Amino acid sequence: MAYIGYGRVSTLDQSLNLQTDALTKAGCIKIFDEKVSGKNDDRPELAKALDYLREGDALVVYKLDRLARSTKKLIELSEVLEQRGIELISIRDNIDTTTAVGRAMFKMLAVIAELERDIISERTMAGLEAARARGRLGGRPKTEQRKLNQAIKLYESKQHSLKEIVELTGVSKPTLYRELQKLKSLVKEPSL
Repeated sequence: MAYIGYGRVSTLDQSLNLQTDALTKAGCIKIFDEKVSGKNDDRPELAKALDYLREGDALVVYKLDRLARSTKKLIELSEVLEQRGIELISIRDNIDTTTAVGRAMFKMLAVIAELERDIISERTMAGLEAARARGRLGGRPKTEQRKLNQAIKLYESKQHSLKEIVELTGVSKPTLYRELQKLKSLVKEPSL
């Protein structure tokens, strides 16, 4: 079993020394580290660490929050590790899935996370139902078609940047791209 370390700090001015020292002391033969926000799903060094790990190895982190910002993401990652036969060790959280107690603790965390997601979902549904009963539909307000048309004309004229179009019309980039995609698919569909 090889111990492979992963360390992460959120900003460039933070130091990885504490994590690196702890990972080295834990016996990691290789350490991948990076300075990137945990909310960012694009973490190249984590991807390299996951590629490097082999069945029977252990991914070692200083704390679980170094792997993921949300319980959901952490559980998803742990499922990937479990499927690949890779253990997970968190030094500060005292979780070690190489032991029966560590596996049990981690699975309890997964159950609690699932319960948390279910409760949030139930509350959301209840809130939407209550709003509908009062005549409210919920969701984001629709963008005025007039503004959408204006944004599309400005985009197609190729005389304005996206930033300028957003400022001039108030139509967000995602909304504009969605509308352009709809138009593109309408043009591609053959008429019957």
